[in-house]
Amino acid sequence: MNRKYRKTLIAGNWKMNKTPSETKAFMTELKAILPRGRWCDIALCVPSVCIPAAVRATRDTRVGIGAENCNANASGAYTGEISTSMLVDAGCKYVIIGHSERREMGETDAEVNAKTLAALNAGLIPIVCCGETLEQRESGITEEWITMQIKLALAGISEDKIRKVVIAYEPIWAIGTGKTATPEQAEEVCQHIRTVVRKLFGSKNARATTILYGGSMNDKNAYELLAQPDIDGGLIGGASLVPEKFVKIIEDANQPTT
Repeated sequence: MNRKYRKTLIAGNWKMNKTPSETKAFMTELKAILPRGRWCDIALCVPSVCIPAAVRATRDTRVGIGAENCNANASGAYTGEISTSMLVDAGCKYVIIGHSERREMGETDAEVNAKTLAALNAGLIPIVCCGETLEQRESGITEEWITMQIKLALAGISEDKIRKVVIAYEPIWAIGTGKTATPEQAEEVCQHIRTVVRKLFGSKNARATTILYGGSMNDKNAYELLAQPDIDGGLIGGASLVPEKFVKIIEDANQPTT
């Protein structure tokens, strides 16, 4: 982390877990143990049906609520989809875009780009995901793959908006598998992402861009991962569903930075 130049963000991704009632109970428990220090921003990206309950329950806290997906279109015949304006009106601050699980469902790089542009235009903070498979890592093309994903996702974004984009590196082979990239492996890729952003948008913007690690970060490995200079936070899966574990990760973000 480097809080001198950029924000630290600990963001939870609940995926398809918890009902609105369970969301309210979770937030009540979380608020009781949430640290008062402001060394990092905190976000919880929840299922769409849980957004209203989450927003209501966190109104008097510093927790920002986000969605797990959005549609790039403003409105129309897109049954089951949610527009960025709907998310803003519901009280969202963040939205996850391009998660590997969404890509597995068929989401393309072009759709990731369109959603990112729509989110920025609506005033949302997009958390744009990228990551490689085990096969791609073992083939030695991790950096090439990540470069392509970043360039395609950020196409058409102006320099005045790039600092509002959060990038999350989520090695697909480490999501939900219990496997985690070593701090050195995670730092290597996050450093490369910053290099790609630098080439696209300049040194100042790259230095200000928040980059998260999102491959099975939990309450046991967060401190070591967050100690890396180019890892500015985490996109947390399973550990974000347990208040005590999520708070432990938030506390682990309170450490000396480079």
